[in-house]
Amino acid sequence: MRINRSVILVIALLTTACGYHLRGAYDLPKEMKTIFLQGGSPALRDQLNSVLKSSSGQLVDSPEKADIVLRIFNDGIERRVLSLSERGRSNEIELAGHLEFELLNAKNGVVVPREPVEFRREYFNDQQDVIAKDNEETVIRNEMYQQVVRTIINRGRAVVQTKGK
Repeated sequence: MRINRSVILVIALLTTACGYHLRGAYDLPKEMKTIFLQGGSPALRDQLNSVLKSSSGQLVDSPEKADIVLRIFNDGIERRVLSLSERGRSNEIELAGHLEFELLNAKNGVVVPREPVEFRREYFNDQQDVIAKDNEETVIRNEMYQQVVRTIINRGRAVVQTKGK
């Protein structure tokens, strides 16, 4: 029994010592621990909140409580049919999104000036399984916003860490 506990303790210590962290978790600089989101869709807000929670950060409800203010402009995803079946139904669908973001510090100084982010995905639309495809599109949209959040956080981290040196 003691040997099992010792082995588990040693493994836990080794994994934390090697820099292991959960997928999607970031080592946020202290200047980015609390973020206020201004604008953006509910899906973007959910993905940002999820990433911040896994990275020991927090999405706050007012700019006064935030280290960084993330402003989102022109957030949207368009759905476009790429090909049709013999019966005129959509076979392939493209989801294309665009937004612009800007990062400000607590004193309203510009950390990252307004930048565009473009993202797109294509998927096959099986007409035999329509309900599953609606769920698949929701999952794809969430993954797209997850990628956007990663892009924004990586861009902010790079600028904050460069200014800190």
